Amino acid sequence: MTKIMLPGHLCLPALLLLLTSCSMLTPETPGAGGFDLENDLLLAQFDSKTDVDDIHSIAAVATMLDDARLAGVRYHAVAGAYGTQGGLYIPANELFEAAFGDKWSDAHTDFEGAVDEVAGVVMNTLNSGGDVWIAEAGQSDFSAALIKNVKLRLQRIDTERHIHIVQHSEWNESSTYPDNLDYVRKHASYNKIPDGNAVGNGTPGFRVNNHVNIRQYITRPELLKVWDMAIQIANRYNGSQNRYTNAHIKNGGMDFSDAAETCWIFGFDHLRDAWAFFEEFATPSE
Repeated sequence: MTKIMLPGHLCLPALLLLLTSCSMLTPETPGAGGFDLENDLLLAQFDSKTDVDDIHSIAAVATMLDDARLAGVRYHAVAGAYGTQGGLYIPANELFEAAFGDKWSDAHTDFEGAVDEVAGVVMNTLNSGGDVWIAEAGQSDFSAALIKNVKLRLQRIDTERHIHIVQHSEWNESSTYPDNLDYVRKHASYNKIPDGNAVGNGTPGFRVNNHVNIRQYITRPELLKVWDMAIQIANRYNGSQNRYTNAHIKNGGMDFSDAAETCWIFGFDHLRDAWAFFEEFATPSE
């Protein structure tokens, strides 16, 4: 911590003014995970198969990206970044469009096309001197294909140094093809963080049984639209046609546990639970 030496004769009003000015000049800057807000790229990947927690997580990531402290962050999202697990996919193209605009790719419909598209976005960042941070709300199979594509086209780039993967779930690791998991661990900076389903383990716990009144915190119409859509889609597909039944969402709660990785990347890993998340990212009344 930087210490500021103040003159002994400084009166209280002047002292308060100086401290206020200092705080305005040096605002809290996210990035404890190492993310460079000006140069790096966030790649938010969602498997959406078959647990609907990804659907809530999409809205949570969009909420973070809407925050003024993250204004200008480069980002891209991927739908259908799943691995070996069985069960049906959860279609949510309209949610991806509401949350990320045109900055997303559909790996469920066209895996190879999505890899090529995302590789182009990644290479633009790497060529500009930035790093890529992959929040894996799912498995590592898409990441492995992506890194292989980039290494073929940018052989001079040290992907182990400049591509960072963040994974929070042992189940996701076990549902990745073993060769692909080994590949990303070898050819990327692989960060395994504590599970985002639990509270008090070093990362936020974003899975709760109790109802959260998001309108108490989120007032921007665009964000409310994203959350309303996410909740509707999650309720529609939760347990449908033998999909996994998320008991917390079924009971009226929330589960955006996969957003714990994005919190870690941006330096918000100190948040405890869903209520702390919404308090942190509450939007002002308009």
